[in-house]
Amino acid sequence: MKRLLTAMSAAFGLMMMSGCFLPDEQRAENQVPYPDQLAGVQAAVDQFQEDTGVLPINTFDETTNLYQRYVVDFRQLVPRYMQEPPGTSFENGGTHQFVLVNVEEEPEVKVIDLTAMNKIRDLRQRVHDYMRQHNYAPIEDVLDHNLFTLDYKELGYAEQPYINSPYNETMLPLLFTNEGDIIIDYKLDLMELQHTEEHPFEEETDLRSYLYQESPYVPLFSVPYSFDEDEGIIYDTRFYETE
Repeated sequence: MKRLLTAMSAAFGLMMMSGCFLPDEQRAENQVPYPDQLAGVQAAVDQFQEDTGVLPINTFDETTNLYQRYVVDFRQLVPRYMQEPPGTSFENGGTHQFVLVNVEEEPEVKVIDLTAMNKIRDLRQRVHDYMRQHNYAPIEDVLDHNLFTLDYKELGYAEQPYINSPYNETMLPLLFTNEGDIIIDYKLDLMELQHTEEHPFEEETDLRSYLYQESPYVPLFSVPYSFDEDEGIIYDTRFYETE
């Protein structure tokens, strides 16, 4: 993963320009992407691609995180292909960003849950403030040569912050990378999925794709994982260069 922080900053900038972080966050109807909304956007995207030969997405560059590269641009779909963006979409006051996966083969509409951004933003700011004062990050443990846990007491937290998993009733920890990025650790979700899967994970595969096969959510701000017969589920930096 390269310069994830750039993508995060852009996303936060968009929200700030809109006047708020998570608009209408308390409205329940804006927090759950309903199947008919996903189907409606999927139909609009498919028809747009059939008519134009391209996908209705915002522009991006190679520094953009994998699961934020193909954000649906509703300006290209409204009003010809759909009347308005879904109520759960950020563009219509909701807490979700509609994105595409499998764009080279069969583009499929998924969503990003933006409600995690407030905690990530707060942690990122605390880490950066700490580093400005001490010239180093408050690392607690090394998980991988590019991945660390943080000392949250040093950062002023009474308890460690977690993110609600979009896949299970799980609280996911936040980690820190050499590039200064805050990422969500989905390893607990993958372990849960491994226990329920009829077939084992394939080796030489980025396991994140398993998370959204049966879910509308993509793993926001994540690092790649792979499966090793001896070690099980591991963080896999071999995939970083493809992001």
